[in-house]
Amino acid sequence: MKEYFKFKELGTNYRTEFMAGLTTFLAMAYILFVNPSTLALDGIEQLPEGVTRIDKGAVFTATALAAAIGTLIMGLLAKYPIALAPGMGLNAFFAYTVVLGYGIPWETALAGVLASGLIFIVLTLTGLRQKIINAIPPNLKLAVGAGIGLFIAFIGFQNAGIVQNNDATLVALGDLTHGPTMLAIFGIIVSVIFLALGLKGGIFYGMILTSIAGMVTGLIAPPAGLGGIVSPAPSLAPTFGAALTHFGDIFTIEMLVVILTFLFVDFFDTAGTLVAVATQAGFMKDNKLPRAGKALFADSAATVVGAVAGTSTTTSYIESTAGVGAGGRTGFASVVTAGFFLLALFFSPLLSVITAEVTAPALIIVGVLMASTLKNIDWDQFEIAVPAFFTVAAMPLTYSIATGIAIGFIFYPITMILKGRAKEIHPIMYFLFIIFILYFVFLTE
Repeated sequence: MKEYFKFKELGTNYRTEFMAGLTTFLAMAYILFVNPSTLALDGIEQLPEGVTRIDKGAVFTATALAAAIGTLIMGLLAKYPIALAPGMGLNAFFAYTVVLGYGIPWETALAGVLASGLIFIVLTLTGLRQKIINAIPPNLKLAVGAGIGLFIAFIGFQNAGIVQNNDATLVALGDLTHGPTMLAIFGIIVSVIFLALGLKGGIFYGMILTSIAGMVTGLIAPPAGLGGIVSPAPSLAPTFGAALTHFGDIFTIEMLVVILTFLFVDFFDTAGTLVAVATQAGFMKDNKLPRAGKALFADSAATVVGAVAGTSTTTSYIESTAGVGAGGRTGFASVVTAGFFLLALFFSPLLSVITAEVTAPALIIVGVLMASTLKNIDWDQFEIAVPAFFTVAAMPLTYSIATGIAIGFIFYPITMILKGRAKEIHPIMYFLFIIFILYFVFLTE
């Protein structure tokens, strides 16, 4: 084992790698509860006609399995201390844009995730992935990440009751004296304190403390005995294989845009995370990441596994930097993290105390972290600022990640051509321009 992971060469040991794996798990364990809550549309009391909720228990199991399997592949094949799990932002797109907004059944949405994962595998194995990444302007990549951050935060504010509907102004400040809203505000404050103090796993600890506060104040019903904490893993039966049986439903223009969005966001989520973690750990050589193909394969394979099991796109997690900061340098740390995700399968009853008000602070804090990319956008160039701004603003304002991407990608070639910079536009961007024009035409039919 030591030789396989090159402990001596990388100057590490079992204890260090174990603590690194545990640290990474604690930093991202919140996804075990946030993902089922998001995909099941918690916080949305009245669903539109024809829209059904996905089973939360099955999503919990699918989340843990996708995270464990993806992280295990990353550790054993790519040998990197990088963990994977269903991605924040992509789960919001799945639930709030595809299912709630478009009225697409969650089974068909899972089929779209599966299709994007299979395409990702093909692009990775053929080497086309890098060419496509290079075709997308860096500023638009940054805008997409920031826009998703604002969208996630907006959902968090809604679920917390801090922002509510207003017929005159569309949105307004909610009743901050309402019990569940006060609990969410408490969660935001303690999470901010934990993260400001540099506590690893601050979001997860914030959720735990908020749940305890909710039980103490009577806002959340406490678990009934040991059976309310530990139990066998929930059945996957409600979701397992749904992506396969509904795969034939994805061949529409609307689903094409959905699949492209899943693929696009996962592309750059993964690339950004791999580079960030690898740079911190000192893995980069001549500005290139060794075994990058294997790392990308782990990501795409995990998405396929997760889709079949019953969850949204699985991707590499930036929280892996917490484990690297704790000394993790090998894939053994990922093996440890994967082990904890498997162990977490037996704690599904805790879903009952992780309410929408408890997960709302996590959505808001993750939104803050994602919005930090705004600082790197070249706002001084008008031809860049316009599509970037439209991408960022449209996501929360139209309640759709896909719409934000579409608007930004339509305006980019227009402003660049008008500025005399047509030669800088990659042909792939023209293809996406046409696809997104058709997307809007299709939506108005």
